[in-house]
Amino acid sequence: MIRIENLHHTYNIGQPNAVVALRGIDLLIREGEYVVIIGRNGSGKSTLARHLNALLLPTEGDVWINNINTKDAQHVREIRHTVGMVFQVPDNQLVATVVEEDVAFGPENMGLPHAELRERVDEALLLVGMTPYRTRPPHMLSAGQKQRVAIAGIMAMRPRCLVLDEATAMLDPRGRREVLDTVRELHGNGVTVLTITHFMSEAVEGNRVIVMDQGRTAMDGPPREIFSQTEKLRDLGLDLPPVTQLAQRLHQRHPAFSGSLLTVDEIVEGLCRFPQPVEVVA
Repeated sequence: MIRIENLHHTYNIGQPNAVVALRGIDLLIREGEYVVIIGRNGSGKSTLARHLNALLLPTEGDVWINNINTKDAQHVREIRHTVGMVFQVPDNQLVATVVEEDVAFGPENMGLPHAELRERVDEALLLVGMTPYRTRPPHMLSAGQKQRVAIAGIMAMRPRCLVLDEATAMLDPRGRREVLDTVRELHGNGVTVLTITHFMSEAVEGNRVIVMDQGRTAMDGPPREIFSQTEKLRDLGLDLPPVTQLAQRLHQRHPAFSGSLLTVDEIVEGLCRFPQPVEVVA
């Protein structure tokens, strides 16, 4: 679905304050994947995300979306229908005074007939669990609900890929759970997901983790493989998911206990199956 070849990006190119954000990125994102991108602030994550639907164009190299080059101005609209983006601040993405009107904004601008527009709005609201709030003013919603409305607005355009750029960063734990549950549901329905986050607990949601550092891809693999490389992650300025930290502490005290667990369910299952009492130390 997405092919990135030798992608470089420099802000303010040719100016004294030029900043090199991406340095030779090569990536393939296949349809149906759930990819999580992590890295320290300034590593190039958001710059990379903005290349995926032509909000930014490469300084050098190419980005292909379904074999369409993002530099091809004639196909920008098609690219943005294929790859939908959700950003960090929910309020900045809402444009209407009623939830269902906000969700209708994108597909309405596609010139869809009224019957199909209504169908898409109903479908999108159902997907994100916001049907009961369809007539509410967005400003009366919680931050997590606003973000779900923003996702519904993107999904009403039926993109094949959803990109979330720090979409849970401004949310409280409940709001993050709401958005993650929604994204998990969308992925289960066949949507390709690419999410950028600084929450390590969210990184285990994907089936692939990409670690960025200084504008390059430093690591790329399944979550269990990535988070087993503790020292390398620390060298890159990153922590382990909290559950994995606990599993490693248990492994240090009880070597037979697995130190590569990623989820609470795995910890519980491991403790239940362990043949001897395990002392859990904070």
